[in-house]
Amino acid sequence: MSGDGGARIRCAQEADAAVIARVHMASRSAAMPYLPPQKRDHEQVTRWVRDVLFVECRVWVAVSDAEVVGYAALDGDMLEHLYLRPDVRRRGVGTLLLDEVRRHSPDGVSLHVFQQNTGARAFYERHGFTVVEAGDGSGNMENLPDLTLRWTPEGTRR
Repeated sequence: MSGDGGARIRCAQEADAAVIARVHMASRSAAMPYLPPQKRDHEQVTRWVRDVLFVECRVWVAVSDAEVVGYAALDGDMLEHLYLRPDVRRRGVGTLLLDEVRRHSPDGVSLHVFQQNTGARAFYERHGFTVVEAGDGSGNMENLPDLTLRWTPEGTRR
């Protein structure tokens, strides 16, 4: 088995909405225990995936053994979401999703991450992202200090 567990990336389909919602909820709970408990149930998050995420973003899923194990959502050059099922973390799946996002972002990619999310920060820094702005939390729903990170392809850096 390869480091990515044999995962492949494909465009998300409407039929993926419920499993994307499960991945989203499980990942947030496992990776960000400092967040308050999720107020929305699975059905509400599934509706958000279908009615908001799929409408506003380009969405890809990572599939391993015919199961969706992660997803990434890109809005313009902003990576809005990259979440993995907790049991597939640190197996290369996140890198596969990020590589797909970067292929579709020839001028670079930005994202927001909570300052407390040291695991995500380390992941993005390993992949060439740098901090371009620090926020006090007034710009996000959770009111937690965050960072804006940016990756720019080698050929376009000034």
